[in-house]
Amino acid sequence: MKRIQYHSYGGPEVMRLEEFALGTPGKDEVAVAVRHAALNPIDWKVRIGAMKIVTGRSFPRGMGLDLAGTVTAVGADVTRFKIGDAVFGMARFKEAGSLAEAVIAKEVALAKKPETVSFEQAACLGTAGVTAWNGLIDKAQLRPGQSVFINGCSGAVGEAGVQIARMFGAEVSGSCGAEGIERARSLGLQTVYDYRVTAASTISEVFDVVFDAAGTLSTSTGIGLLRKGGTFTTVEPTPVRFLRAVFDRRMKPIVGKPRADLLDRLAKAAHDRTLVLPIAETVPLAQAIPLISAIEAGRKLRGKVVVTIG
Repeated sequence: MKRIQYHSYGGPEVMRLEEFALGTPGKDEVAVAVRHAALNPIDWKVRIGAMKIVTGRSFPRGMGLDLAGTVTAVGADVTRFKIGDAVFGMARFKEAGSLAEAVIAKEVALAKKPETVSFEQAACLGTAGVTAWNGLIDKAQLRPGQSVFINGCSGAVGEAGVQIARMFGAEVSGSCGAEGIERARSLGLQTVYDYRVTAASTISEVFDVVFDAAGTLSTSTGIGLLRKGGTFTTVEPTPVRFLRAVFDRRMKPIVGKPRADLLDRLAKAAHDRTLVLPIAETVPLAQAIPLISAIEAGRKLRGKVVVTIG
């Protein structure tokens, strides 16, 4: 079997498409033959070593977290899936490896793929949907009628956040680049700011929840956009922010964590078409390394990038 992997932390030059041997799933794990995998910035953040305090120094390491495919083996304690089930979700964070012909995933990090949702679309739901749900529902405890401001509302996590917030009956505003404003408005945002024209720190309106899906808001700006009792959630969970969160209940850094009930809700939303993430480009596994390198070098794509495996 083949996968994209690397033998040391580093830039795009360390990636290789190589043969590998898939292990045996543990008692709470599932082996999946990958049909499609989706790219996320966290994939190359991990590869450059930004998370090595968690991922360690065991090599070779696979690339990629998000996947959709078919179950080929299950661990002894697995009850939610059987061989042949179509599933989507996320590979194990520490080991990764979804950019491969097969991968091992935790049972709790997978859900059954609805028949109405393609493998390609399902592969896009994992990281974006889990991160947005963790921030808005788990951390901010979003309620109907509340107002939400989403920074980076045209990115994958931001778009997932917009759609999830609207599913829960919130009023949503946000900021993004000019090229994403039309798409953001089509999702039902009340007000959309071009971040190049209007700095978030100058916005006079206040919100119940501020969700920094781009990780570019300063803590002071995020807190400053809150009304009394509001919550600031961010995808940039720095040690300083975790420390502040201990003393300031308004601050809620996000560390994306999949779980079964959450992924099942994402599956239903995808089936109902209340959660749909646009796909910008689809490439075969053999062409994924050049595309990843181009994106890291600054190439902009409006939507998810999906890698076709099998």
